Amino acid sequence: MPLLQTAAPATIARMAVALVHDWLNQDGGAEVVLGVLHDMFPAAPIYTTIFDPARVPRARGWDVRTSWMDHLPAVHRHHQPYLPLYPIAWETTRLNGYALVLSNKSGFCHGVRARGARHVCYCLTPTRYVWTPRDYVAFEGLPAPARLALGALLPWLRRWDRAAADRVDHFVAISTTVRDRIATAYARQSTVIHPPADLDRFRPGAAPDDFYLVLGRLVPYKRIDLAVAAFNRLGLPLVVVGDGRDRARLEALAEPNVTFRGRLPDAEVVDLLARCRALVWPGIEDYGLAPVEAMASGRPVVARRAGGVLDTVVDGLTGVFFDGADPDALAAAVRRAEGIDWQPAAIRAHAERFGRADFEARLTSFLAAARAGRAPR
Repeated sequence: MPLLQTAAPATIARMAVALVHDWLNQDGGAEVVLGVLHDMFPAAPIYTTIFDPARVPRARGWDVRTSWMDHLPAVHRHHQPYLPLYPIAWETTRLNGYALVLSNKSGFCHGVRARGARHVCYCLTPTRYVWTPRDYVAFEGLPAPARLALGALLPWLRRWDRAAADRVDHFVAISTTVRDRIATAYARQSTVIHPPADLDRFRPGAAPDDFYLVLGRLVPYKRIDLAVAAFNRLGLPLVVVGDGRDRARLEALAEPNVTFRGRLPDAEVVDLLARCRALVWPGIEDYGLAPVEAMASGRPVVARRAGGVLDTVVDGLTGVFFDGADPDALAAAVRRAEGIDWQPAAIRAHAERFGRADFEARLTSFLAAARAGRAPR
């Protein structure tokens, strides 16, 4: 069993800590986690490859230390073409004088050289385009030259990624799904500590309004096209909040009952979560904060039975699952949800298991045990 001993926060606070993050040119779930880690360790510098403050406003004022990659042409807007350089950047980043290095990884930052420090990797996922390249190519629509280049690089990238993982002292996974991927890709044990959700912002509202909600970046792998197709058939109101390169295609697919609102202020998103009939979650995510936020608002989740929601959603109590990339299955799940007498208070109580306080307590305890050499390998 994983060892999670109770430790005084002061034990960790006195350590010389460095935070490590792949890149800071987009503001998503990984950056939410980084923000909480920064709050936990406000004196810790953040090492990353590139940083665009305009795109990650939450990081303004932080002690961010970039690599030589930050000076490459157009890298802030187009960082993917520089894929072969990230392992080199991290291989040549050497951290000295720290007791603890905490990497927040979905790419290559676990390869940082943590000289003399205990290195704990909070793993969002093993690098997708290294270990599941077919899925990455399919959803990203890479042109033929990029596909050929990725194929040629894969053997080297996998050797490097596995060697970098061997240098990590302890892995923490964000979900059971990611724990299983770590075991497959890296042959390493990991402990699951779910990401922090800021539940205090969300409260159950009155009776729900007559609409369903999709929330997230409009990019192909989110499979929002499944939700659009299902609600085209159902004829029920669906509100889509978010923006991204897939928006034009999705709008072209949608019937008039599907409304696209773009990106909205946090206060409006909180209000929509409290008033929707349910959040629709059609993709496969490593974890997924939005379903937890919906449940914190007392609203159920209609979710594909895969990925992080297997840890957070209870079928029939806090949501309804459907199987496969099938709009008809999603539509059937919505019809099933329509027939359930949802209990907002019970849904909210379940969501409270995934709050920020629990994350901080569990991670602090794990880090203290890891620093003392007691955490499992």
